[in-house]
Amino acid sequence: MENKTLKPLAGKIAVVAGATRGAGRGIAVMLGAAGATVYCTGRSVRGGASDINRSETIDDTAEMVTARGGIGIPIRCDHTQEEEVKALFERIAKEQEGRLDLLVNDIWGGEQLTHWGTPFWEQPLGDALLMQERAIKTHLITSYYGAPLMIKRGEGLIIEVTDGSTYNYRGNLYYSLAKISPIHLAAAMAEELRPHHITALAVTPGFLRSEQMLDHFGVGEDNWRDAVAQEPHYIESETPYFVGQGVAALAGDPNVHEKSGRALTSWDLSDEYGFSDVDGRQPHWGNYAKKQGLPVN
Repeated sequence: MENKTLKPLAGKIAVVAGATRGAGRGIAVMLGAAGATVYCTGRSVRGGASDINRSETIDDTAEMVTARGGIGIPIRCDHTQEEEVKALFERIAKEQEGRLDLLVNDIWGGEQLTHWGTPFWEQPLGDALLMQERAIKTHLITSYYGAPLMIKRGEGLIIEVTDGSTYNYRGNLYYSLAKISPIHLAAAMAEELRPHHITALAVTPGFLRSEQMLDHFGVGEDNWRDAVAQEPHYIESETPYFVGQGVAALAGDPNVHEKSGRALTSWDLSDEYGFSDVDGRQPHWGNYAKKQGLPVN
């Protein structure tokens, strides 16, 4: 009984698709901290970076999951490739006797494809279409092959990770489409999965203090506040582990089905479940944005 309290997700099987860095890594690690077995997927592995060409790998993430008390399993998977995704879930079905409790779709890879401040008809169409392939097609393929494992057992949770909780324009047509689509994917999946007792919802972080964003400002996690001089709103930023705790809380909530179809925020989940960020802060982008007169997407 004590172990269940300390590790509420012990025995649960999760897939975090897109667990290499950012929110995906934060989610995978916090699921591990709650005791889950987490399959960490992505394209970047030790000795083989993706075209994003960063140092983070799914191997690192899986080790972080295990270090926090879970079981981290790295599997290289390009989620744009149907056969690779199919093989992923066939392997999970075999290794876990058909069990899959949680699927987190966090595949993105569009940072270098976003052209801010440029109207859609002047942007490279190839970049725009590749962004949709990576941010929408991948989620569709992954849910297509992941959902049947849950349907067979009559339970499960699918979470779409995105940027923002509304249908508001996000400053760039292609970026908006890529980030709004997962919100509707979750709402639509919720309708079709409801008869099978499976929950689908969307989750967004606030101003994410990801590895790439820290590099962008030339700071590290230990001195991130130095970036506030460049970007004042960074003062309300959050680590990837903040939304990670939110996802872990949802996965352990026996009444999570009541939230099916909704788009939830890290700050509202923090208010509801009572967790703080790993640095002890409790950032609330919603309240901050309203106070600053900023749109809350």
